[in-house]
Amino acid sequence: MITRSLLLTAALAFTPAFAQDDEEPKVVYKARTEIDFEGVNVDGELVKPQGAMMIDRKRANFNPLIKLRTDFDDEMDKSVDEIK
Repeated sequence: MITRSLLLTAALAFTPAFAQDDEEPKVVYKARTEIDFEGVNVDGELVKPQGAMMIDRKRANFNPLIKLRTDFDDEMDKSVDEIK
């Protein structure tokens, strides 16, 4: 009895293991899936908040990095002098 179990264990230990393929299984999807809701009866209740929350969004106030000028009189006078 002991010899049989030893022989069986030795036979299983030295049996070559067969590896599985590393290839990914190919998944095939149907071209079109159709779901039929005709036989389904859905009952429910509309749940909404009790009050309305109104948030007035303010524009962001940034420190301007560029000084915007309204007139270019000094530059125009200098350009006329350069042309003469």
